[in-house]
Amino acid sequence: MTEHSALRDPEYSIPGDSRGLLSLPKHRYLLSLLIKKGVATRYYGSALGWAWSYIRPLAQFFMYWIVIGVLLGVARGGGMEAFPVYLFSGITMINLFSETLRATTNSITSNKALIQKIYFPRELFPVAAAVGAIIHYLPQAVLLLVIYLLLGGAITWMSVAAFLAGVVIVVTFGLGLGLFFGGFNVAYRDSKNIVDLILMFATWTSPVLYTFNLVQQQAQHIGAEWIYYLYMVNPATAGVELSHTAFWEHLSPAAARPDGLWYFALVGFVISLLTLVVGQYVFHRMEGRFAQEL
Repeated sequence: MTEHSALRDPEYSIPGDSRGLLSLPKHRYLLSLLIKKGVATRYYGSALGWAWSYIRPLAQFFMYWIVIGVLLGVARGGGMEAFPVYLFSGITMINLFSETLRATTNSITSNKALIQKIYFPRELFPVAAAVGAIIHYLPQAVLLLVIYLLLGGAITWMSVAAFLAGVVIVVTFGLGLGLFFGGFNVAYRDSKNIVDLILMFATWTSPVLYTFNLVQQQAQHIGAEWIYYLYMVNPATAGVELSHTAFWEHLSPAAARPDGLWYFALVGFVISLLTLVVGQYVFHRMEGRFAQEL
């Protein structure tokens, strides 16, 4: 076989010739190995192991519940029945976003040994990290579902759709940001600190510890309703509110819910997709220097 014909053979590929995320189906077996590796090594050497997937969010939940719900009296406020479920459903969703963004940002630097020795699409690392974040979110979601059902909640097509839509939106958004900052993080480790700042604000700029209508009322009070709309199309906000729809709305039917939530969710999903496209572009432009920088 001549060199020219070999290059045209579909069984051969030019090293470094990656189509980004579009090349993932071709490398799905390798992707599955990276996912298994990430899951297996996450709690390697830990005595409690997977129990930490429950302990961390539960500790966070009890801290916020005692301070926000009990000491500040939010749990006793009007229209806030089942406040612990409201709180936990928001915490778990924002934790999924945080885990996705943090893991994807660090996915290249934490796998430098593989990257320096062999070439395959670098996007496999952040995607595997994002899937790993979903896997570690599932125990929290199961615990939340059990509590929801024990309190009299019902599983409906709307709640299932809201749950799945929320997961897709926040993971897509986190992966897009993770590709962007993960590319820069190889050469500029300040990117990791920027991500930490984003995650520090994520909980407070989404309706996790308070209700959406507080933002709506303040925006109307100062005559700047655009702030409320900007707040609602934030993909993290959309994901949290969809989680509330899935796990809390049925338990508190008298509570105010945002008008046009599915419209905001659609816009948030579009923003997530645009973030993913930009993140992939930046990542692809910088990946050629990964082995050298690492």
